[in-house]
Amino acid sequence: MSQQQPPATGVVMTLVSHPQFKTQLSHGPSGSSFATEAPRDNGGTGGSFSPTDLVAAALMSCAVTTMHLFASREGISLGEIRARVEKRMTPPPRRIGELVLDIQMPAGLSAEHRARLEPVGRECPVARSLHPDVKLPMTFSYPD
Repeated sequence: MSQQQPPATGVVMTLVSHPQFKTQLSHGPSGSSFATEAPRDNGGTGGSFSPTDLVAAALMSCAVTTMHLFASREGISLGEIRARVEKRMTPPPRRIGELVLDIQMPAGLSAEHRARLEPVGRECPVARSLHPDVKLPMTFSYPD
């Protein structure tokens, strides 16, 4: 007799594992899916995102998305943002030690808007969810 699952109160995602340290993840609400794999230095082929790569990508995406949401609510015209993150692992025991994030902001933002947007990116939900031991140097570059 199987136990009935409680009703979902958040976003439900599922996973199916496959040989050679691979997984297939599915997003319940949209049905979209993608694969992950262990990194090369841990027995995988490096053919797709590793679980810790997803943490780094989530930080980058969250910081940029949160700034866009804030700008929209505040009436700040915010163009295209580009970003780059470098994930740095610690020696054993393996964990994410540092996520170095560079956010390339669009031209034309006033000093006031820059001062309001940068803390929003730095304090995005993913950044606030990571353990305080994970270093999160975040720089903002402006073309003007």
